[in-house]
Formats: sequence, C-alpha cells, structure tokens
Amino acid sequence: MSLLKAEELAGLAAQLPGWEVVNGRQLHRIFRFPDFQQALDFVNQAGAIAEELGHHPDILLAWGRAEVTTYSHDVDGLTGRDLSLATRISAQIP
Repeated sequence: MSLLKAEELAGLAAQLPGWEVVNGRQLHRIFRFPDFQQALDFVNQAGAIAEELGHHPDILLAWGRAEVTTYSHDVDGLTGRDLSLATRISAQIP
C-alpha cells in the first residue's frame, strides 16, 4: 500500500467531513454523543469495522466522546486503507 501524496491529502477535507489530517500522516476525528452508552456503542461498531477491514485505529473512549486516529503503521503515513476505514466509521453516525 502506498502513501497518499500531498495533493491527495489536500482533498481529504471534502471527502471526509469532520476528519482532520494531522502532521500529514494521520487522520483524526472526535465524535460526540449525548452519553457514555452511545459513545461505547459507537466504539464497538468502529471496532467491528476495523476487524472486518483488518486495519485497526487508535480509539479513545470517554463520557460522550470517542476519538479515532488512524494511519498505516507499516508506511508511517496515510494510505487508501485509512480512507476506507474513516469512510466506513463515519457512515455509522446518523
């Protein structure tokens, strides 16, 4: 899997609303929820997606919030796997 180029990274904001590119090598998004249970349910859904895709993000769970950070460890940057994962996780939010 190859690293995304700078011009590809520039277009991510339009493709992935709510996600930010951090240091040109990670995608990060904070998801907010009205309570802990809904945040936990989201984390479990995101985990199932990660398992299905075989690509595992860092997920931080807190009351009413879940933070997701993804990048491809093997190339120390962003690849198409990260885009797929972020797109699928975002689709879980109504």
